[in-house]
Amino acid sequence: RFSLLLLNLEEYYFEQHTANHIINKDCKDERKFRGSLKICSKSIIFEPDDSIKPIIKIPLRDCISIKAPEDNEGNNPFTRDTSGRISVLCSQVFLIKERNIIAPYKTVRGRTEYLFQLDVAVKVGDVVQTLHQLYRASCLDKMGDQAAMITAILQSRLARTSFDKNRFQSISETLHMECKAEMVTPLVTNPGHVCVTDANLYFQPLNGYPKPVVQITLQNVRRIYKRRHGLMPLGLEVFCTENDLCSDIYLKFYNYQDRDEVYFLIATYIENHITEHTAESYMLQWQRGHISNYQYLLHLNNLADRSCNDLSQYPVFPWIIADYSSSVLDLTKPETFRDLSKPVGALNQERLDRLLTRYQEMTEPKFMYGSHYSSPGYVLFYLVRVAPEYMLCLQNGKFDHADRTFNSIAETWKNCLDGATDFKELIPEFYENDPSFLVNSLKLDLGKRQGGKIVEDVELPPWASGNNLYNKNKTNRMSLVYLHCTNKLFFPVFHPLTYEGGVDLNSIMDPNEKVALLTQILEFGQTPKQLFTTPHPQRIIPRSKSLSRTSSHSVSIAESPVSPNEESFEDLTEESITLAWNNIAKLKLDNQYKIHKEAITGIAVTCNGSSVFTTSQDSTLKMFSKESKTIQRSVSFSNMALSSCLILPGDTTVISSSWDNHIYFYSVAFGRQQDILMGHDDAVSKICWRDGRLYSASWDSTVKVWHCVPGETLSNKKHHFELLAELEHDVSVNTINLNAAHTILASGTKDGTISVWDVAAATVLHHMVFLLFLLLACFFCTDSRHLLSTGEDCCFKVIDVQTGMLISSVTTDEPQRCFKWDGNTILSGAQSGELLIWDLLGGKVIERIKGHTGAVMSMWMNEQCNSVITGGEDKQIMFWKLQY
Repeated sequence: RFSLLLLNLEEYYFEQHTANHIINKDCKDERKFRGSLKICSKSIIFEPDDSIKPIIKIPLRDCISIKAPEDNEGNNPFTRDTSGRISVLCSQVFLIKERNIIAPYKTVRGRTEYLFQLDVAVKVGDVVQTLHQLYRASCLDKMGDQAAMITAILQSRLARTSFDKNRFQSISETLHMECKAEMVTPLVTNPGHVCVTDANLYFQPLNGYPKPVVQITLQNVRRIYKRRHGLMPLGLEVFCTENDLCSDIYLKFYNYQDRDEVYFLIATYIENHITEHTAESYMLQWQRGHISNYQYLLHLNNLADRSCNDLSQYPVFPWIIADYSSSVLDLTKPETFRDLSKPVGALNQERLDRLLTRYQEMTEPKFMYGSHYSSPGYVLFYLVRVAPEYMLCLQNGKFDHADRTFNSIAETWKNCLDGATDFKELIPEFYENDPSFLVNSLKLDLGKRQGGKIVEDVELPPWASGNNLYNKNKTNRMSLVYLHCTNKLFFPVFHPLTYEGGVDLNSIMDPNEKVALLTQILEFGQTPKQLFTTPHPQRIIPRSKSLSRTSSHSVSIAESPVSPNEESFEDLTEESITLAWNNIAKLKLDNQYKIHKEAITGIAVTCNGSSVFTTSQDSTLKMFSKESKTIQRSVSFSNMALSSCLILPGDTTVISSSWDNHIYFYSVAFGRQQDILMGHDDAVSKICWRDGRLYSASWDSTVKVWHCVPGETLSNKKHHFELLAELEHDVSVNTINLNAAHTILASGTKDGTISVWDVAAATVLHHMVFLLFLLLACFFCTDSRHLLSTGEDCCFKVIDVQTGMLISSVTTDEPQRCFKWDGNTILSGAQSGELLIWDLLGGKVIERIKGHTGAVMSMWMNEQCNSVITGGEDKQIMFWKLQY
């Protein structure tokens, strides 16, 4: 039942010992369960012989103590035999495969002692010493330091061992070379020793798992590829078949010299048997019909470094069919097929326009798509039903949320077509003869969808004749006949780090930065190396074949994707914003979701609008996906309320302010706290960000201005903060706002004072006390001439920024806790939960819109002013859209 997939990513399995797990020690009902104790670089794992019992996994970082019984206890004749015993006191364990069922790991929290007794008692001292060493590594703060210490332990073990020559198939074999390496399988690397003789390639795992030695007969080798693994030219993959997708062994070496020498030895042996194929030679075979489209794509994937053993570089096959609604699929109709001259991200013109707008506004390095077409998560999205343990390994012992699971082919295609962040292609399994990956034959409990439907088999399109899986895959295979060209792109479509040569890891000295880079690649995916530098030719189709009917929808290779131009960008002109405000009363509720346990205090949205970040008095920051309509992240920085949030340009970092006096920086890419600013002596009530400066308001009666240099996005390096100014107030500051030019700041306090500050000089321009009630919100008008404020005195007040004079006041029936305005019209969120539209000049409400069941606590509006999100005391977020 044990496999390396039970380990964490980048974890090593070192050794195992036959042992007993002892329960109820020194009691009459003391029991012993036979099994195997496995020592890993980040955990202790006990696998019982009884398959009904769960596998016990104890993370080393959660250990409180690891020790053997004291000598005097062991020599006491009145106690039971304690020789060979190891006691592990921990705060958390994982129970896996209970009753031998593949399911999410069961987490048991609380101080618990686990007692194991080794069969060979004399090994206890060495085992405890090893565990102490690994425990110290696990407790290091930085991931890079952890990785460095574990690597040092691993290399020390490898240096003390060598390949066992008794494992040679024949005593007459001649040894050519021996070196250290790791065998690579999906999500796992297993260290050991490589040996090449004149007849065989051997790999001997350091831990003897899954078998003492792996042997490849050189005479059987048909293909061999150098691989880029983790951005480094260290991989080597060997195939003993001509057309199979899966290799016989994938090795990762510790330096490229060892890799190249092994490659040379094997290639030299097989050069008389097999002609080396290049992309051009495969292309010629394909052109002449000697190999099928399917085989051709497999070979191109291989040549481009894509491998089934590396989920960050898994083979990619394109969506070919675009019709998933018809009962009969007509392969002669052009609209049946996806336009292969464009990447998935360019198939929907409206989405492409939004992406081009974002691309134009980005700082260097620019890229079109924020997510990749292939990544470990996407591969396992498709394969979760046949590879559930891989998904559990990737997601820390959990399956994905039921609504984010691969439920329907049509639904997945639609999301790839319309979703703001979904650009995934297919995998080879869609075009093979085995459709089992679409069937939940293991009867996995993958959860229930929002409508209550249990996740079972994948829903097929109507044309898959009575849910005939083989017919569905056969139709997909047939559709490959119509693959005419490769994509030709005119933008850097993915993040530069995903491309070959995008980063030189050897030049990075900081181990934390190096670990962070590798983590991103593992999660994000890799773009294959370029195989062709000239336009790809079409296939030579004999006239006798009846395929002429398809010529009407064959795509010219010269046809380019849509180029960016003035008309393709969303209209952000003043006229369009004015139009939106003139129709603001037509705001309609689009969707609503209860996502928090307490009132929502802040809302921030990514540039493309796909992800919504919210803070709440329940102390959590949540990331909500508009496409999947589910919570994708939930983070708690402390046990106190979060008061506001914002997302930095580039959508890489979210900043949250908290009642615990701190400001937290959360990395979206790595899903973890990136930094913390302990900048105040009381709760932080509001934060703003402009041009590298962070403005923080606090109940400690100050507003502080920080020059903030973000830590490198792909590393664990901390942000650098420099306090530029401290704006003193008499009482707690509740809200702040900056004008459009970032030169003037307005602050509102607990006693109702509004202050206007010159940011550059850090001096106050005006102090205005108009009320003795808590100020709730204040915002500058777009021209920065006027300031609008509201408080618990149930009044809107318009102030002239230059003179500090009160221009007008509008009385409301109840406090308005948040608002947006354009200088004439106000959209406000009321204490009652309604959205109110105000005519400021007329001093009256012109529209009341039913909203939350409690106070509207926060409000976000997009640049076009036609989309609004509100957060309420009722723990819900509501999405509003203008219906022109």
